[in-house]
Amino acid sequence: MSGNDRKRVLMLLSPQSYRNAAFLKASERLDLDVIKAIDVPEALAREWGVELGIEFGKPDEAEPKLIEHLSDQPPDAVISLDDSATLLASRVAARLNLPHNAPDAAVAARDKWIMRQRLYEHGVRAPQAQRFDLDAEPAEVAEHVRFPCVVKPNLLSGSRGVIRADNPDELTKAFHRTREILKGDGFARETAGILIEDYLPGIEVALEGILTDGSLQVLALFDKPDPLEGPYFEETIYTTPSKLPEEVQEDIARSTERASAALGLRTGPVHAELRINEDGAWIIEIAGRSIGGLCSTILEFGTGQSLEELILRHAIGEQITGQSRSDNAVGVMMIPIPKQGILREVTGVEDARKVPAVTGVEISAKINHPIVPLPEGSSYLGFIFAQTDDVDKVEAALRSAHELLNFRISSQIRLSAQSASSS
Repeated sequence: MSGNDRKRVLMLLSPQSYRNAAFLKASERLDLDVIKAIDVPEALAREWGVELGIEFGKPDEAEPKLIEHLSDQPPDAVISLDDSATLLASRVAARLNLPHNAPDAAVAARDKWIMRQRLYEHGVRAPQAQRFDLDAEPAEVAEHVRFPCVVKPNLLSGSRGVIRADNPDELTKAFHRTREILKGDGFARETAGILIEDYLPGIEVALEGILTDGSLQVLALFDKPDPLEGPYFEETIYTTPSKLPEEVQEDIARSTERASAALGLRTGPVHAELRINEDGAWIIEIAGRSIGGLCSTILEFGTGQSLEELILRHAIGEQITGQSRSDNAVGVMMIPIPKQGILREVTGVEDARKVPAVTGVEISAKINHPIVPLPEGSSYLGFIFAQTDDVDKVEAALRSAHELLNFRISSQIRLSAQSASSS
């Protein structure tokens, strides 16, 4: 495309998002005209020279600013890269009469309590949950729940603040810990809450798909070979294609499509996390966005297209049916943070890259910067990627490469107010 034939896309970007580079690269390959709206306060936007800086968390203010900015040259699509902008994206797209999910669907996909209620109402299998205010007394909460259970914030993602509790004492500690995480992130008491839900045994999978008028096209189904049994739920290895029987995979796809409909998601990317046991597929989480981190880089479709290219093509109205994934088995390991402290040194990277079937090792954590593991943390040390003809070999390669990596982490010394003032 060239000149006025180029499709225009409004892209809502979070400054530190892993997804930014992949989507911008995909837009270049598709020759799209990208309008970048970046999640920064107006004062910082002026200071940093950001042309279109808005606060995604204030949609009532951000929406009219975007509409005014787009009045002369409206886009052909609105894309939200992260959860933080899904509500704003849906409102702007609705104002511009572009394909979109309803704003209340965007809210339901972000607030786990609303999500649970929608799933229950539509008969979708999901763990039973109760919501409690932040100032609730954990000892009293323990009288109303079954064990084992999972303590979970309603508004965070990536397993932050998610803790298993097997008895009242563990629940009390987990409740306090999750509450402090929410308070530390500045969430208002009116919107933030803590869910206590039944712990579901079983294996866990992740589904990546795309919705067209409510119909789900599965793009990839990931197995998670490491058991996620708690007390924290840090994800590590994803591999695809799945080794699950075809009938189980079909149940997973049906459950995801039903869950999407229950929330009101009808168009665009969908990422779902499910648990599988003898009772079938259970929805744990579902989001109206693509997979996080750098995990999408292992996916390739058709003639070398990336996941982000498919999402953008779908957004501008192109057909993506028949875009099957390549036959190779692929996998990624999100390198977990073993302890809190200052990352001083990483060794063994070159040796890890030489492991057969390993296609890349990316250390994303910064040297001499603090690192924090789950449940408080929100990132990983980096990523290991692998590809070969067999999914078991992919998993073995990821584990072998990880064993070759060494991370030197020093304790983080906190100065007291007195010592700091006297220095």
